[in-house]
Amino acid sequence: MIERRFEQVIFASRWLLAPFYLGLVIALGLLLIKFLQEVLHIAPHVLDMAEKDVLLAVLTLIDLSLAGNLLLMVIFSGYENFVSKIDVADHEDRPDWMGKVDFGGLKLKLIASIVAISGIHLLKSFMNLANVTQNELMWLVIIHMTFVVSGVLLALMDRLEGHRHGPAKGDAEH
Repeated sequence: MIERRFEQVIFASRWLLAPFYLGLVIALGLLLIKFLQEVLHIAPHVLDMAEKDVLLAVLTLIDLSLAGNLLLMVIFSGYENFVSKIDVADHEDRPDWMGKVDFGGLKLKLIASIVAISGIHLLKSFMNLANVTQNELMWLVIIHMTFVVSGVLLALMDRLEGHRHGPAKGDAEH
């Protein structure tokens, strides 16, 4: 009786994570405000801007949208994996990946998004070489390559873990 009650309390404790995901939804809203601020900052001056400056501004918008995608993946996948299923199965706009991304898949999607965001920062630095020191550029490349190598190692570990437990979904034909 005590053990069963204890296990029920532990199981119910997953709901303590719900406010974290609500906080991430708020962070997504704040990111939207920053995105709109950038658009409103760029739009009136776009005709006066050099092509390079327009490209840098667009890369900033892409960077913000990738961060938003990353937040959304964490919110949906984290909530569904650790708190409760989101009951929108019959909704026409439900993303195909929703409910199919496990913790391992989430890790790989996160590192892929981080590599993409890092790559955009690196590209912005390359396009703005006049304002970037050689030392800053070197560190940006080192950090980016660290993310890339980390992603490859995570994918390799995930693949090795899958082989230990038998073929992963979709690998049965190999």
